[in-house]
Amino acid sequence: MNVRRRRISGIAVTAATALGLGTLSACSSDSSAAGTAGNTDKFDVVASFYPMEYLAEQIGGDHVNVTTLTEPGQEPHDLELSAKQTARMGEADAVLYLKSLQPAVDEAIAQSDVKTKIDAATLTKLEDHGDVEHDHGHGGEEHADEHAEEEHAESGEHALDPHVWLDPVKYAEIAEGVAKSFEKADPDHAADYRKNAEALAKKLGGLDTAFKDGLAKTDTKVFFTNHAAFGYLAERYGLTQEAINGLDPESEPSPARIKELQEEAKADGVTTVFYETLVSDKTAKTLAKDAGLKTDVLDPLEGITDKSKGEDYVGVMEANLKALETALGAK
Repeated sequence: MNVRRRRISGIAVTAATALGLGTLSACSSDSSAAGTAGNTDKFDVVASFYPMEYLAEQIGGDHVNVTTLTEPGQEPHDLELSAKQTARMGEADAVLYLKSLQPAVDEAIAQSDVKTKIDAATLTKLEDHGDVEHDHGHGGEEHADEHAEEEHAESGEHALDPHVWLDPVKYAEIAEGVAKSFEKADPDHAADYRKNAEALAKKLGGLDTAFKDGLAKTDTKVFFTNHAAFGYLAERYGLTQEAINGLDPESEPSPARIKELQEEAKADGVTTVFYETLVSDKTAKTLAKDAGLKTDVLDPLEGITDKSKGEDYVGVMEANLKALETALGAK
């Protein structure tokens, strides 16, 4: 399903009872990529980047020692691993990653002897959100696009969107799978892992409810971003993501694409161009200036830094919701 070509109705989700949207307390973790994997008495987990690190910490609690391969402030897509990081990965009890997001990590894990390899991409359904542009409802163009999509599907070549953690519901599905993997690998603490996962599921359920309620009625359903990271979020809550760039945050849009976005901003009542903290905001701010739009941060949560508008996943997602409510004219 193509999020950026057509508006999609929000999917009804039965969320768990919210326990509040405050941030969860930090768990036992050495978040440095040069941490102590394999050298502690705890269950040692190497996480590929922040969303995986967060899950490992929240589910593992006091029983895990978590290290991450991606330093705070580092753009995860371009990560290159040192020999030291690769060696320490092999010393861990488990590695938690999201296949296809970081090719260097995928390669290292494939060659690693670590016993428990947890691929988050296998714990929920990834989707192909495509790289095509908004069709504005033109029937002929839409038909052509759909025909192209059918041919693409038949070829078996799918560009699956890896940014699944930005949908709280799918993130909760991943969390459930991670907990089961922890229980199997470290059965002595299975009950605690299960309990922690249930608490996290309630937090994510509350977050899902907040997004559904906050974005139910808005002046517009279209938002602009400089990176096509929000396809799952847009689909979940009935929005339309228009990305300046594609899934690659470093790609540059064509002049024709910029002109098209300027026209779409007028047609769809777009007020804001969103950018993120880990990549350049130059293109987003140039587009906003030329089109007379505002700019704001919509954080894809690929890492937490001192510039993040929250201390952890839940805090940053709450900030994202507020930014979307303002930009879309929530009522």
